This record gives sequence, C-alpha cells and structure tokens, in this order.
Amino acid sequence: MKKKTRRKNKHRIAPFFAKLLLLLLIIGGALIFGRTFTDQTVSKTALETRLNKMIQYNFIDEIAPLAQKAQSEDKVLASITLAQACLESDFGQSTLASKYHNLFGVKASGNVPTVKLNTKEYENGQWITIQGEFRVYDNFQASVSGHTKLFLNGTTWNPNQYKSVLAAKDYKTAARAVQTSGYATDPTYAEKLIQMIETYQLDKYDSY
Repeated sequence: MKKKTRRKNKHRIAPFFAKLLLLLLIIGGALIFGRTFTDQTVSKTALETRLNKMIQYNFIDEIAPLAQKAQSEDKVLASITLAQACLESDFGQSTLASKYHNLFGVKASGNVPTVKLNTKEYENGQWITIQGEFRVYDNFQASVSGHTKLFLNGTTWNPNQYKSVLAAKDYKTAARAVQTSGYATDPTYAEKLIQMIETYQLDKYDSY
C-alpha cells in the first residue's frame, strides 16, 4: 500500500511542476512584452516631442528676420512679434496661418480679402466660441507687415491704441502694453507672451 501511495505522489508532482513552468513562462513573456511595449511608447513620445520642437524652431527661424526688420524700421520689438506669431498661429500650424498666412489673428472687414472662421473669445468671465472675420494675406511677410501697421496706425476708432506698445523698451513692458491696449480678450495674454519669449529665448532677436 505504501508503494502505491508513493507512485500516486510522483504522478501528482509531475503535473504540478509542469504547470509551474508554464506559469513562469507566461509571466516572463508578459514582462518582456510589457517592457518592449513601454520602450516603444517612450520612443514614440520622444520622437513626437523632437518633431514638435523642430517644427517650432524652424518656424521661429523663418519669422525672425521679418520680426527684426519690423523692429529696425518701426520700433516694434522683435520678441513681441515672434511671441505673438507663435502663440496666435500655434507656430504656423493653425488653419488661419497655414492656409491664409494670418499669423496674428488679425480681424478685418470691408474691401480686403477675408475668411470667416470659428475663434474663442473671453467674455463675461468665460470662454465662448464665435465666428470671426479674419484678414487673408498672400504670405507671412505680408502678415508681419500688417501686424506692424496695426501697432503703428492703431484702429479706426483709436489711432493711438497701441502707442504704449511702441514706447516699450523691454519685452515685459511691451507684452503688458499689448494686453492693456486691448489686442486680445484673454486675461492672461501678457503672461503667455512673456512665457513664450522666455521659453524660446526670443528676446535674443531684439536689437537695442
């Protein structure tokens, strides 16, 4: 009876070790797959980040000479022109910029080329979506020129609207002047411009 019992135990032990080995193989495979998947995910994220940075800096390099020209001729700080172009156009990727060459969200009406697009405005303490009529330009150079003329000539109802922007000698003062002059409804607009300038060191394009 004892011998039979021993044989039964041996038969029970063999399947146990087989199952244990199978379980270890499954766990090992899962760990390897998980590590590979994680590595691929990290690599994809890193690649996308690098691509976005490349797009952003290429856009800055393209617009910088136009912004510096605007400063040398009309006293609009290059860093402000660049920061607004980056912020308003999402580094040239927005529909308004990529299709209609409007880098600054400049609105227009009357006897000039325009396009109607949805835009967000901050009113009564909240963001709302409205349809705005925006100026269409032939190229980015024309857009920068139009932006400069807006600061120089003001609006039809206030020719001196952006006088404080032109008088500013540093980017922080100019950014706050852009907001207080009513360029945008966003209550944090000046902070966003300053952050953009400091993140991408856009003030290096200013010539004093």
